[in-house]
Amino acid sequence: MQKTERDFASPTTEEVFNRTRLEMSRVFTKAGMKTEKVLFQWGLLLLVVGFLLGRALILMKIMPFALPFFAAVMAIKKEKAPLASLAVLAGAFSVSIQNGGTVFATLFVFLLIHRFSGILTMDPLKKLPFTVFSAMLLTKLTIFYVFTKEFTMYDFTFVAVEAGLSFILTMIFLQSVPLISYRKRKQSLKTEEVISLIILLASVMTGTIGWMIYGLSAEHILSRYLVLVFAFVSGPTIGATVGVVTGLILSFANVSSLYEMSLLAFSGLLGGLLKDGKKLGAALGLVVGSLLIGLYAQADQGLTTNLYESLTAVVLFLLTPSFVLKNLSKLVPGTSENMLEQQQYVRKIRDVTANRVEQFSNVFQALSKSFTQNGFYDEKPSADKEVDYFLSSVTERTCQFCFKKEQCWAQQFDTTYEYMKEIMLEVDNGTLEQNPRLIREMDKHCVKSKKVIDVIEHELTYFKANQHLKAQIQESRRIVAEQLHGVSEVMGNFAKEIKRERENLNVQEEQILEALRNFGMEINQIEIYSLEPGNVDIEMWVPYCHGRGECEKIIAPMLTDILGESIVVKNEECAKYPQGYCHVSFGCTKAYVVDTGVAHAAKGGGFVSGDSYSMIELNAGKYALAISDGMGNGERAHYESSETLQLLKQILQTGIEETIAIKSINSILSLRTNDEIFSTLDLAMIDLQDANVNFLKIGSTPSFIKRGDKVIKIQASNLPMGIIEEFEVDVVNEQMKAEDLLIMMSDGVFEGPKHVENYEMWMKRKIGELQTNDPQEIADLIMEEVIRTKSGLIEDDMTVVVAKLQHNTPKWSSIPSYAYRKKAQ
Repeated sequence: MQKTERDFASPTTEEVFNRTRLEMSRVFTKAGMKTEKVLFQWGLLLLVVGFLLGRALILMKIMPFALPFFAAVMAIKKEKAPLASLAVLAGAFSVSIQNGGTVFATLFVFLLIHRFSGILTMDPLKKLPFTVFSAMLLTKLTIFYVFTKEFTMYDFTFVAVEAGLSFILTMIFLQSVPLISYRKRKQSLKTEEVISLIILLASVMTGTIGWMIYGLSAEHILSRYLVLVFAFVSGPTIGATVGVVTGLILSFANVSSLYEMSLLAFSGLLGGLLKDGKKLGAALGLVVGSLLIGLYAQADQGLTTNLYESLTAVVLFLLTPSFVLKNLSKLVPGTSENMLEQQQYVRKIRDVTANRVEQFSNVFQALSKSFTQNGFYDEKPSADKEVDYFLSSVTERTCQFCFKKEQCWAQQFDTTYEYMKEIMLEVDNGTLEQNPRLIREMDKHCVKSKKVIDVIEHELTYFKANQHLKAQIQESRRIVAEQLHGVSEVMGNFAKEIKRERENLNVQEEQILEALRNFGMEINQIEIYSLEPGNVDIEMWVPYCHGRGECEKIIAPMLTDILGESIVVKNEECAKYPQGYCHVSFGCTKAYVVDTGVAHAAKGGGFVSGDSYSMIELNAGKYALAISDGMGNGERAHYESSETLQLLKQILQTGIEETIAIKSINSILSLRTNDEIFSTLDLAMIDLQDANVNFLKIGSTPSFIKRGDKVIKIQASNLPMGIIEEFEVDVVNEQMKAEDLLIMMSDGVFEGPKHVENYEMWMKRKIGELQTNDPQEIADLIMEEVIRTKSGLIEDDMTVVVAKLQHNTPKWSSIPSYAYRKKAQ
């Protein structure tokens, strides 16, 4: 098939178009870079601004702009100070020789004072305004005295006002000069920086007073253009502010232009309100404002001229590239572009943080795997190898220089090896003295049998110590691997939480807002951040209710009914004035609450008990009850039990699973001491959302759940912590219900009753006979009953912890939202 001319031309045309567009983009990019280089690096922008500020006057006499600008440039960009001085001098001499001389004198005096002010140990930026004030005051006073030979109070006031303005302008220029002297911009400007920039630009426009272009005033065109730009970029608030500030400064320079402040302020307000109509909307606001305010202009200011000046500003505004306005809007706080920029910045920081946390999680996971997979603690040398190493050490010390070495180890290796191995086992078991046959046979076989037996007994002690040390190292590696794995999981979950974006819940917001309004509640705004079960997060702005508590009494119960979750007021910030709005945060409360009671006593009625207990509410919506019984009584037992619970509390609060936490504590206790001091642990982890309970009983006595007249025993078989290095935690799971009573006790209470054969049956019967549901009363009654059986004697440390599970009912009942339900159906 033949291709037509069009088929050949289309790809070529598209390719040429793309290439042309790419070349134009490169040309514009290079042009933009060269322009920025000329403006910022070469200092052309500072030169123009300095020239206009050198020309700027207030009331045709006061010149407070030149010296503060030079001082700010010298403090911020010292290499550009000569250029700034030439600029302000050129501007001043362009007005008159007298003004130029005055500016030159103030600059000279300022440099002298600045040079001598170095002896002050004050921050240079903080002392700069005072230096400018002193230089301006001293120069002006000297000039007045030299040329007038007389000095009145009016002259002094005039000079003081000019020096004071210089002092204020120095602080303003210190914030605004960096914005026009550096190529790179910050993410966002502060409000005071925006105002300082506006004052600087308005002061620069003052230097254009008297310039006429075809009968149109240059300062009027530039000031209206400035107001139009900020109104379009920032909205009516900033637009009106720019109009007021610019008009005020221009009116200071020329009192006849006082009406200009009203025109600029009103035009900035209208332009900001009409900014949704794009550039034409903002321009229309300026034109309308000019027409309305122009009707009240002075007689010498015609309406036509006023309109032409506004139209010229509009043309300049329409010719301004959109990307310039967009970049400017990113710098002004409060704009949508600035908020989007900040959100992108925060999102980037969040992603970077999440990635770093994930990297740490992966590192910990890799370390954990290296401990487990490379066989650090699973690798156990065979018993035969250990025996070989041991007998080799014994042989070195006994058989190395024996004349029968060749006969014993070359000709009768198996016999010699078996004899020495059997002797080692007998010595290890402590039964060598009861085996005279083995000693006689060894005497017949070996000429140094007595020395061999002595060396075996001596070396066996070191051999056992070495084996114990190896076991401890293996156990420490095992616990490090488990803890690294637990930390890895916690950090991984944390990274997922960081990355989770806010869901788009606009539909739910509208439904809840409509339901509340149908009920008669006026809601200004609602923001839903999460509707996950058990993790509801809602914020509202509601009218001030004069302290009647409408949020707690009405809105929270309605949200409870709408969402099917128990909602309460988490935080409330009331309005500062009656017509304002209160900011209220609503959150999901726990489905269950735990009421506890404790009774404990030390052995013999002492003050220090070996038992310790703890009740911990964890962040994950869980409640932990724990009892630890240290071995024995007194301070050492109390230290062991309290240390166990302290470790448990700190590990559980990190979010690590309870089984790993208990294994970690067991390993720590078994590794840190050689004394036979052990601890029991009775732990109950209650989930406050579904009332599910995990019992981890480490060497502890049974616990009991009282449900009405029924008593349920909870028991598990685990040795106390610190006895063995490796053990599996037996977890018992039980589903509790509201109004259930959980009773936990130490062995001093469970095995405390005297003349009782079956402790379990006795405790069940006593618990079943209880007539109260108050946890504290139950703990006191059980403790009193056990002590009574022993005639008032306390023969062991005793602790009883009782917990009662109850539904978490809000203070105010739920109000059904029939309108919402009807719509949902």
